[in-house]
Amino acid sequence: MKAAAVETERRAGGWNEPAFRALAIQVLVLAIVAGVVAFLGLNLVGNLEARSIRTGFGFLWQAASFEIGQSFIPYSADATFGTALLVGLLNTLVVALLGVILSTVAGTFVGIASLSRNPLVAPLATGYVELVRNVPLLLQLYVWYAVLTQMLPAAAAAPKLPFGVYLAKSGLHFPILHSGLWLVLAALFVGMVAAFAYGLLARRRADRFGGPPPLWPRALLLAGLPSLAFLFVAMTTPFDVPRPTRFGFSGGGQVSPELTALLIGLSLYNAAFIAEILRAGIMSVDRGQAEAAAALGLKRGQTMRLVVIPQALKVAVPPLANQYLNLAKNTSLAIAIGYPDLMSIGNTIINQTGQAVEVIAIMMAAYLAISLSISAFMNWYNARVALVGTQ
Repeated sequence: MKAAAVETERRAGGWNEPAFRALAIQVLVLAIVAGVVAFLGLNLVGNLEARSIRTGFGFLWQAASFEIGQSFIPYSADATFGTALLVGLLNTLVVALLGVILSTVAGTFVGIASLSRNPLVAPLATGYVELVRNVPLLLQLYVWYAVLTQMLPAAAAAPKLPFGVYLAKSGLHFPILHSGLWLVLAALFVGMVAAFAYGLLARRRADRFGGPPPLWPRALLLAGLPSLAFLFVAMTTPFDVPRPTRFGFSGGGQVSPELTALLIGLSLYNAAFIAEILRAGIMSVDRGQAEAAAALGLKRGQTMRLVVIPQALKVAVPPLANQYLNLAKNTSLAIAIGYPDLMSIGNTIINQTGQAVEVIAIMMAAYLAISLSISAFMNWYNARVALVGTQ
């Protein structure tokens, strides 16, 4: 009888039908959201017109008329606002990429050290994690910036480090090559392709004949080819060496103290979280896996690399992706120490043009693209790790 009543109610249709009710609710919510967005948009346009503020993106082709302290592409005050935003975006991408690499390396080292049986190493690693995680990142950036700008000597008294490197209040100064870098980059690209191809062949050979594939050929391809290319360029091309003067340095390359402080602060801060993520992932692997690997004759390093870490990554990759997203978004704190990232340059453009809506929209789109790119890569890597682990 109950089933017949339900069938009768379903045939009656209208609001009592679950599918119709769900669709109606979704349409209603969508209409409310569209109405709110339209109201806010009309209100915004009316306020801009009342204050005679121009709208549109035509300002991107106007002269910026301000300098930028750190730029990885040619830039001058005569460049456009669009070029200035591109400089800020590249500065943000460089910090995010280097921060991900450095924090991953440091976090892996600290995470493994926290599991050490050494009575000194493990407490030091745990103390580092607890200290860094519980101090605000902004405060850490202030501390590192103060250390680099107040405790280092001026240019005239800066000590000369090996390879013609100087470390002073103005930053890290080092010799550079003005030509021949394309050969080093080409060698690096060839080495990466060759190492990837070797990895595929070595994995197939290991699946067919057994035994772990050696790592030294891949490391030799990745580091050997670029090193040989760099040595060739260094022997045939003169270096532009930095020279200390009374008021600074002339020649050579420079890494500003703002960039250095930002990289150190972001890397060490996120390394503490990554260390805990990796430690938890390693501890999630059953101890019997390591015991079985030892019974097969694998050394401790081989056991960690071939048995424990591949299984731990299946647990660690999703929270690692979230941490990388946090790192990319935290680069916006660079404005606090004067590093010209996308947020800092965007604020300068807003002050000069008054077109806050357009600039903020550009910055939101840029950060959204960065976050989606990181998410897409980590999702691909997570699927790859999961697929390898289930084979």
